[in-house]
Amino acid sequence: QVQLVESGGGLVQPGDSLRLSCAASGRTLSRYIMGWFRQAPGKEREFVARISSGNIRHYAISVAGRFTLSRDNAKNTVDLQMNNLKPEDTAVYYCSADFASSADASQYRYWGQGTQVTVSS
Repeated sequence: QVQLVESGGGLVQPGDSLRLSCAASGRTLSRYIMGWFRQAPGKEREFVARISSGNIRHYAISVAGRFTLSRDNAKNTVDLQMNNLKPEDTAVYYCSADFASSADASQYRYWGQGTQVTVSS
């Protein structure tokens, strides 16, 4: 079993930055695909980014160039640096883990509880 805990969410203004962190316990993350998804009110959970065990990254078009995903296997953490935030980035952000590299949330078995990000002026 893998337990995931997100942190770092908050209320920011458009153009600001936030750094989300996902800490894992139970097992080492080094072999897992780590993904970030988000869900806005009334919308389905959508893919944001994922990183493979070999540090290959994939980003949703809506965040490419603004968000950067990194992992620290020694610390068992995965961070999502979010720059130039926009109101449409407002959502609950979830960390996930599994062995399949996918943008489909149903392919991930392990999930954190989520952290709220609100971008508003």
